[in-house]
Amino acid sequence: MFPRVILKGTMIKKSQQKKRTSPSNYKSRFFVLDTQDLKYSERRPGRKPLVKGCIKLNTIKCAEIVCTDVPIPCDFKYPFQVFHENHYLYIFAPDNDCRQRWVRALKEETKNNNLVAKYHPNFWMDGKWRCCQQTERLATGCHVYDPVGYASKKPLPLLPDPESEPEEGQRIVIALQDYTPIGVDDLPLQKDHEYVLINGSHADWWAVEDGVGNTGFVPSTYVALKYGNNFERFEWYNKNITRGEAEELLMKEGKEGAFMMRDSRQAGVYTVSVFTKAPGSNGEKNPRVKHYQIRQAETGEATYYLAEKYLFSTIPELIHYHQHNAAGLITRLRHPVSLDKRCSLDVSDILKDQWEVDPEELTLGRELGSGQFGLVLEGRWRETKVAVKMIREECMSDDDFKEEAKVMMKLSHSKLVQLYGVCTQRSPMCLVFEFMEKGCLSDYLRAKKGRISQDTMLGMCLDVSEGMAYLESSNFIHRDLAARNCLVSKNNEVKVSDFGMTRFVLDDQYTSSQCSKFPVKWSAPEVIRYSKFSSKSDVWSFGVLMWEVFTEGRLPYENRTNAEVVESLNSGLRLIKPRLAPDAVHQLMEWCWKEKPDDRPSFALLLHELASHTNL
Repeated sequence: MFPRVILKGTMIKKSQQKKRTSPSNYKSRFFVLDTQDLKYSERRPGRKPLVKGCIKLNTIKCAEIVCTDVPIPCDFKYPFQVFHENHYLYIFAPDNDCRQRWVRALKEETKNNNLVAKYHPNFWMDGKWRCCQQTERLATGCHVYDPVGYASKKPLPLLPDPESEPEEGQRIVIALQDYTPIGVDDLPLQKDHEYVLINGSHADWWAVEDGVGNTGFVPSTYVALKYGNNFERFEWYNKNITRGEAEELLMKEGKEGAFMMRDSRQAGVYTVSVFTKAPGSNGEKNPRVKHYQIRQAETGEATYYLAEKYLFSTIPELIHYHQHNAAGLITRLRHPVSLDKRCSLDVSDILKDQWEVDPEELTLGRELGSGQFGLVLEGRWRETKVAVKMIREECMSDDDFKEEAKVMMKLSHSKLVQLYGVCTQRSPMCLVFEFMEKGCLSDYLRAKKGRISQDTMLGMCLDVSEGMAYLESSNFIHRDLAARNCLVSKNNEVKVSDFGMTRFVLDDQYTSSQCSKFPVKWSAPEVIRYSKFSSKSDVWSFGVLMWEVFTEGRLPYENRTNAEVVESLNSGLRLIKPRLAPDAVHQLMEWCWKEKPDDRPSFALLLHELASHTNL
């Protein structure tokens, strides 16, 4: 029986320096963890990957994160360690979530091994352990090793004594979203499932019990009481405020999607008030406040809605959904506003502290191209070559720009073009990205026509599927995936770019509240007909991107108008098989182009299928 693959992905490996004279270096490797081994390979464009190392899982004695204050000398900044036999392997993940997944999986697969009692939480550097200053590399660790605990975090409140809180009948909470535990005291949550609330006195962590009696802690903002209306902890709730006061406060805020929930005149009824600048009937901007009463469906259950098609078991769940989907409202609920200023930290404050680029440090050069929102220029920032995306003032408001930057700040993966920072202190404002030497994928394919092997084409598709699988796992959708929106590095690595249309969605679907433009020849039927975007519509676009790759950059449906393309899709016709595409790859394209979104594969499954064809 073949071993089952558990995890795979690109990370950076530090040389193990098994000999005293071995150099210290950092190399990008493609890691695969299965039920028997941890392997890592060198990706070689146009050739089969070369296996560079293999660690038997039964030899691993410790897997744990590395906590350090030393500068990380490579692009990925989240180190963890694998102690096997008598050697330490240091691996650097692109983000903390990725690191946690790998450490968690390694611990689970090695928990029955002959493990160390103690480990070193810091690096071995310059002939000594930085944590305890011991000078023997195989010296006993200085920190107790927990083979079950997956991550350190701030101490949680103790589970309550059953007698410390009077019984008032069981209080039921509903999970607003999934939660994967990151500590041994945590409890996993499944969206829409019910749990018994044991203790809700702590501001950030609530103790709950699942249906089979397991208890643990969950983030308080991930759940909401099924019955009862205790909304004070939510920043969007204003208890004692009139309609007129709400309008005055929201008009003063003046941000598209600024909103609050307040008590209506009728006892037990609530109203959502939201500010919009959407054009009126004359086409002119019309700043105003719209009011939506939260209603209940006439069923046995308490089912809340603002627009009838979108029903929710709790009011916080309803608000949480509409913060990311207009779904019948005039605009999404973007910026919570409250009378006592309990609103969340403004994005601009975050940008100034962590991501603001000093315009004096940014030098602009030649034009690289133009995008939906403005020019893209070559630049130099702190001696680093960068790409600078300028934002035309008429194309995007300051708030939209900051929202896009906030989206970008959450994304970190080796197959996504990395955002370095933003510059809001100059006009026009701009985003500063890593520089991709070989430009967009569509141009690269055309320039290299006749000189790209099938293996290289497959590797390009694999790169894009890795990036998109990450977006999918993070509940992000791209909405404009195409070869023109992927970039090629000097190492021929392909990365997904252009997140100007990205939206964070909680139910994996975004229905456009405006008649936004989208590229018909890359769009799924449900996007064309209903403007419904989801990860599965991205999968359709990925199928078209694969077609672009294996036709060496041809334009899909190149001799047809958009109207003719729509007519062809409605009659069930699809793009023909590219001459260079193997049958198995064409089958994947056709799978991406299934009429019903639920019949299409996920990006995680596509990644697995593509990897199997590259013998990784």
